[in-house]
Amino acid sequence: MNWFFTKRFSRSLLAIGTCLLVLLSAQAPNVASAPKSPLEKQLNPPALFKKSGKTPKKSSAQQKAAEAKAKAAKAKAEAEKKASEPLFPTLRPPEEIRGVWLTNNDMTVLKDRRKLGTVMNKLSQLKFNTLYPVIWNSGYVTYPSQVAKKAGIQPFVYRGTEGQDILADVIAQGRRQKMLVIPWFEFGFMAPQTSELAINHPDWLTQQRNGKQTSISAAGEVAWLNPFRPEVQKFITDLVVEAVSNYDVDGIQFDDHMSLPYTFGYDPYTVALYKKEMKKDPPTNPKDAAWTKWRADKLTEFMVKLKQEIRQRKPNAIVSVSPNYAAYAYKFQLQDWHTWVKKGVVDELIVQVYRSDLRSFKHTIMRSEMVEARKKIPTAVGILTGLRRRPVPLKQVQSQVYAANERGMGTVFFYLESLWSEGPESPDARQSGLKYLFPRTALRPRS
Repeated sequence: MNWFFTKRFSRSLLAIGTCLLVLLSAQAPNVASAPKSPLEKQLNPPALFKKSGKTPKKSSAQQKAAEAKAKAAKAKAEAEKKASEPLFPTLRPPEEIRGVWLTNNDMTVLKDRRKLGTVMNKLSQLKFNTLYPVIWNSGYVTYPSQVAKKAGIQPFVYRGTEGQDILADVIAQGRRQKMLVIPWFEFGFMAPQTSELAINHPDWLTQQRNGKQTSISAAGEVAWLNPFRPEVQKFITDLVVEAVSNYDVDGIQFDDHMSLPYTFGYDPYTVALYKKEMKKDPPTNPKDAAWTKWRADKLTEFMVKLKQEIRQRKPNAIVSVSPNYAAYAYKFQLQDWHTWVKKGVVDELIVQVYRSDLRSFKHTIMRSEMVEARKKIPTAVGILTGLRRRPVPLKQVQSQVYAANERGMGTVFFYLESLWSEGPESPDARQSGLKYLFPRTALRPRS
């Protein structure tokens, strides 16, 4: 019995001793590094406590897989960096745009040299610096066009009251007042279903999933040219290049109609193209994220090509874009203009913010994509000055101009006639009030 207790007591002492040694080695490095006693060596074999500092060698297959993964990650990072770099150099530094759109509603002024001259003088006195005369509306051009004639879409030619070329006259009078003239390609891919363009080229039109070829827009019921068809792309490119090449313009402007409503793209040509590239049918949901991106990317590819064609003909030509705010433009119009700006496709940006509520107006113009664009290129806000059945008070126009200017942005007004006279005030009172919009001159030198 005494032997049994003696043995258990010895084991207990050994265990206590072991614990003390471990604690001492953890708390005191000099103790841990001291030579071990024979008893400690017996209780703590090196194989149980010593860890190897060597990393186990990877097999040849593991090594190759790791190298391939690292290489792929590097390639992806380089591709992303390259994709974020502009494809075109910046033409102009940020500068204040003070412009006005000259629409088809202003045609009585545009056709009359004397009236146009009076308007130009007033705009100059009010310190405006940019004109955007319409050249493409309802499937027709407002200048003599061989491209339109060849396509069989225009049986007439717009002329002034003295037989003059309207666009050439606007350019000449704008030059005398030291204003930039950037023709406005207003309708983009949009055209009335009753136009010669839609009637003579029905295969150029796209459609919705239910087969319908039209949608309701601010211009009424319209059809849409298929922006993915090579024939349509060539036609639009030829028209734009013709205007830029034949006239002494400072650039060309596209707006929210250089796009496609998100419900369109279910025509046979586009469906076949999608199936060829994606190996499946287009989603039945037109809002599907991948389907939206595929179509938006196709539009971006076309805009890059169009910019290249413009630059080849006129290296200093400004490509101006006037879309809706970015989230709306992408989601509902497949217009990824934020990417266009990043790629250098856009040389100046005018975002349409047709709001009556000042708080909403301010919130929209401070969206991140507008603030970002303002740091790179001339950026302005499109302000609605009224429609024939929707007059806008001058006080609202003034408050929006001041809000835009305070945030470092220019302003462009839609449109001339409503800016002048179609408000609740009398024409004289309205024009008198416009004198206080721009207290200083802001010229835009030609490139």
